[in-house]
Amino acid sequence: MTQELVKCTNLSRSFGEIKALNDVNLSLPSGRIIGLLGPNGSGKTTLIKILNGLLQPSSGEARIAGNLPGVESKKLISYLPDRGYFPEWMNVGDMIDMFADFYADFDRAKADEMCRALGLERSMRIKTLSKGTREKMQLMLVMSRKARLYLLDEPIAGVDPAAREFIMRTILTNYSEDGSVLISTHLILDVEQVLDEAVFLRQGSVVLHESVDSIRERTNGSVDQLFREMFRTQAWNGGDDYAR
Repeated sequence: MTQELVKCTNLSRSFGEIKALNDVNLSLPSGRIIGLLGPNGSGKTTLIKILNGLLQPSSGEARIAGNLPGVESKKLISYLPDRGYFPEWMNVGDMIDMFADFYADFDRAKADEMCRALGLERSMRIKTLSKGTREKMQLMLVMSRKARLYLLDEPIAGVDPAAREFIMRTILTNYSEDGSVLISTHLILDVEQVLDEAVFLRQGSVVLHESVDSIRERTNGSVDQLFREMFRTQAWNGGDDYAR
């Protein structure tokens, strides 16, 4: 029987007049790669930050393996934010050493293996890295942990299309077997190949949660096609949204 890893109950979050999440009820199992899919402003980043304990809900609750977000849940979560946060003066080796010191579940051997696969060298300084290479470094650090839940916020947004498939393969082959990966993105076509389940968010509400196989069988099409049909009338933009 598949174990429930994440459970959101009547979860809401407001920023003044803006309701970023609206009464979200969601149950996510372990051992899955799950797409958190929606246009900018749909609440994806807000949900991920609540799960990671960086934001507090306005009402309702979220639990990770039965724990409210806090010290115990943070031991289970490996988080890739949508923006970099590392000091410019550090190099790749410094980051590996810092993660190894900070996280008991960090696997140095896996980090070294991923560095080779991603073309990263320990001597590379962060300030000299391109945006795409920084994304690869952050992904290496996050996926080198033996976590229960990997929260990846737009992991392929900063890389060119040629690198996206490689990064998705890296995610697919490096998460721990008893864990789950929650990938937030609006680039559905690029992530669909690795997804087991899809969660569609619209204006802070869950409008669909279904297995990818079921979606394909039911619609005789792809997740990307269904997403485009459901969100065809909603304006898209490439900028940042307050209610993300």
